[in-house]
Amino acid sequence: MPIPGPLLLALFLFLPFQTSYAQIRNQTSDFPWIPSENRTLVSNNSVFAAGFLPSRNSSGQFIFAVYYANISERTTIWSVNDDSPVNGTSSLSIAASGELRLGGIRFTGAPTSSGNASQTLSLSDDGDLSFGNWSSFRYPTNTIVPNQNITLTTLSVKKESFRFTGKELIFNGGYDEPVSYYSSNNEFLTLNELGMINLENGATFITADYGDRLLRRLKLDDDGNLRIYSFDPKLRQWSVVWQAMPELCKITGTCGPNLICMYGDTYNTTVCNCPPGFRQFPGSDECRRKTNVTKDSKFLQLDYVNFTGGSGPGNQVYFEASNFTRCEAGCLNDPKCVGFGYKYDGQRYCVLVRQLYYGLWSPSTEAAFFLRVDKSESDKTTFTGLTSVLETTCPVQVSLPLPPDESNSTARNIAIISTLFAAELISGVAFFWVFLKKYVKYRDMARTFGLEFLPAGGPKRFSYAELKTATNDFSSANVVGKGGFGDVYKGVLTDHRIVAVKCLKNVTGGDNEFWAEVTIIARMHHLNLVRLWGFCAEKGQRILVYEYVPNGSLDKFLFRSGKADYPNENGDVEGAKLLDRKPILDWGIRYRIALGVARAMAYLHEECLEWVLHCDIKPENILLGADFCPKISDFGLSKLRKKEDMVSYSRMRGTRGYMAPEWVKSDQITPKADVYSFGMVLLEIVTGVRNFDIQGSKMDSEEWYFPRWAFDKVYKEMNVEDILDNQIKGSYDSRLHEDMITRMVKTAIWCLQDRPEMRPSMGKVAKMIEGTVEIIEPKKPTIFFLGDD
Repeated sequence: MPIPGPLLLALFLFLPFQTSYAQIRNQTSDFPWIPSENRTLVSNNSVFAAGFLPSRNSSGQFIFAVYYANISERTTIWSVNDDSPVNGTSSLSIAASGELRLGGIRFTGAPTSSGNASQTLSLSDDGDLSFGNWSSFRYPTNTIVPNQNITLTTLSVKKESFRFTGKELIFNGGYDEPVSYYSSNNEFLTLNELGMINLENGATFITADYGDRLLRRLKLDDDGNLRIYSFDPKLRQWSVVWQAMPELCKITGTCGPNLICMYGDTYNTTVCNCPPGFRQFPGSDECRRKTNVTKDSKFLQLDYVNFTGGSGPGNQVYFEASNFTRCEAGCLNDPKCVGFGYKYDGQRYCVLVRQLYYGLWSPSTEAAFFLRVDKSESDKTTFTGLTSVLETTCPVQVSLPLPPDESNSTARNIAIISTLFAAELISGVAFFWVFLKKYVKYRDMARTFGLEFLPAGGPKRFSYAELKTATNDFSSANVVGKGGFGDVYKGVLTDHRIVAVKCLKNVTGGDNEFWAEVTIIARMHHLNLVRLWGFCAEKGQRILVYEYVPNGSLDKFLFRSGKADYPNENGDVEGAKLLDRKPILDWGIRYRIALGVARAMAYLHEECLEWVLHCDIKPENILLGADFCPKISDFGLSKLRKKEDMVSYSRMRGTRGYMAPEWVKSDQITPKADVYSFGMVLLEIVTGVRNFDIQGSKMDSEEWYFPRWAFDKVYKEMNVEDILDNQIKGSYDSRLHEDMITRMVKTAIWCLQDRPEMRPSMGKVAKMIEGTVEIIEPKKPTIFFLGDD
């Protein structure tokens, strides 16, 4: 079949060193084969080609590889000698023993044409290069293509510094023994053209663009990350649609000893910096101490920094320390200790580190690292947290004069005192009058120079200019969320931390009142609450700075419809909007999300010194971290709203479909309103559908009620499988999942009782999901104005 003109032109542009072009279909038996012959072996479908390519790193050198034939950007999927290019006189030939060799380089697996087998090199439509009984698919280099078996294969890069074994990513260039930095629960089997990875035991996961039949490849990149690429035929470029490690700094070996891996302008780039007390030698990556540590040493606190210390024996020593002082003393008493990690969580976590290996900076680091330096070291730490308290007071020494000698002139003394008092009173009134006249001017000057009062123990105060720069002037391209409280922008601070910036709407009240409320929210620390890092209060703006949660909200993972049918706070259904495709959550992750949200709500209702009622629990306000850890957002914001927007009888709060009946009946609002909303979300986690989507029922739409439908399926028909999410219904195993899912459904039905006093507290809800309390059969949920049938 003749080659199309555009393809032939693309190949000429792709191989500029060739002056002529010879294409061989599917197979060749013409040996030896040298680079100057300009021959290319092409598969029958014209997708793949095999032949000599110029080396990227060595001029006048060549590699023999299999690559995509119709893509202008050189993309190889297999090569013999990528790390050892040959010169133009070397050839691909068959030795006397029947082995296929490139110069002096022997193919992995020793391809041999023995016996009566034809000495033919062939290339299949899948990209498999074969010679006799030998196949390149059985000996991959760093890439896997669709329909290639991944089982029992190993991918490697950088002379096997990084390896993928089909289940684990391993770093071999360490300082002691290999280190595993990524592990899958199931071994990878195959990748298909639709974007699905098949795993052992029938498990699967999908890419971000699943469903489109495209050119795809699974590649172990030089940075040690495992990624899946798909080729966009319109843009004519490859795009990353899945990667094993979202945070590149968590790839072991990204930086050398004593160095700390940090992120560049985005999470896709990294930089290696020396810690305080160290310096980097010019022209090298080596980082050494400025001053050797003596017996007289001290510690510098490095927030968000972790040194794993390598995997060798004795590199890390764990022990329980009752307090920080004991942990610090343990390091001081160990001459090999170069620092220690400590968590301020009361769990007695303390680890002594003897080698500064595999250092990284990450906002998800829970422990603070204390680096041991010499007492004479003058460097200050540059790794500080966001909750440092600003000192705004100055010490003033006041001295009083000695009292005068006693005098009999009592009248004179009284006159002097009265005169001084009158002068002070007149002066005070005069100064106060001037202050009242120029109050606005003084207030604006204080805001301009940042002299406003900050409550002790509060979060960091950012300037409006800082946040404007971080969000690219609050560009619409950086908007990651919209809601009743305001718009949310993604931003990058000057120290490369990625944050979520929420610009509040309709916030009133004095500045001191606003700062006091912000301080209260900042003191609410829980694993499943979005962390508040700081705020801005100037130029009439009220802005909150939160940690950035990368995976977005829960609704993007649960509801797979093509249109966003979620009603906003005014009751309107927003127009069609294509949802981002997200991986499907398995039952274990859904259970952990439900339990995490329940514990966070119990914390807000029962454990905080400041009582907090959320009033708007829904999947859109539940964010998922990189490890799918749930985090509740928008908690406590009702304290910052106008008084008429607070919880009252005249104005309802929340979102239609998740509001408790007492909002409609104008009853007193209690924490049980949040319990009802959580129950509706819990049912949606199990079913994977919105609570207002009618599911196979003969009942009229105005009488259909989501909780009652679930109750009938579980308690009347005794078939919990009928309500499970169809997307993962096939992975349901009654032996593994029945008890867990039944607890979730029964707990949800208890939460959805019409009367608030019938619903359990959030603390008991968490225990019901855990399985630590017995769940009796609940009453059938009803719509309060319809009753039961």
